[in-house]
Amino acid sequence: MNTASLKSMQTDLPDQGTLQLYVLSSIRNQPVEDASVQISYTGDPDSVIEEVKTDSNGMIPKIQLPTPPLEYSMSPSEYQPYSEYTFRISKDGFENLDISGAEILPNTTAIQRAVLAPQTAPGTFEDIVIPAHTLYGEYPEKIPEAEIKPMDTSGEIVLSRVVIPEYVVVHNGSPNDSSAKDYYVRYRDYIKNVASSEIYATWPDNTIRANVLAIMSFTLNRVYTEWYRNHH
Repeated sequence: MNTASLKSMQTDLPDQGTLQLYVLSSIRNQPVEDASVQISYTGDPDSVIEEVKTDSNGMIPKIQLPTPPLEYSMSPSEYQPYSEYTFRISKDGFENLDISGAEILPNTTAIQRAVLAPQTAPGTFEDIVIPAHTLYGEYPEKIPEAEIKPMDTSGEIVLSRVVIPEYVVVHNGSPNDSSAKDYYVRYRDYIKNVASSEIYATWPDNTIRANVLAIMSFTLNRVYTEWYRNHH
């Protein structure tokens, strides 16, 4: 992207958010030093607006990036309240990694974790596409559930006590889709990821806290009642 069009983009997007990105190796989660990180607008991924290197901790310098106005995320709006960026990450000996659709909101810091896999063949790369935020994108309705759950299922219905699990099993599809994969995700990462997908970081702290408590309560209810008993 040339300087004139970048200045135009910055004029169109008057506010700014902060990007904090760090790169790890998939082997023992070691930081990757001197990795190249190219940043572009997702709508124009071949026009690089920033190119930086990671330090010995795998971190890039914090970068300010243009965003839409803050008020777009404070009430329902037809305007997209975040900017979408693409990160192209490369390092000799590792597969290239593209992360596209990363959402940057105004006056907040977005933290992006990037994991590089050792290269097994020339020219291989991984492409991760982050879908639209659930408050902005068009998604199917939630599957309706009865408020009173049936208790006539054989086997143990509830655990003996409420526990905070270290991992939760995430079924990557409808509960009825047995072909979808199951993933073990750390509980704290699961809560963080759901919150990032369902609420905006620009909201007041108490609003975020209330939403995170609701997400935790819902998740622990599913664990406590063993609601998805067929997916172990």
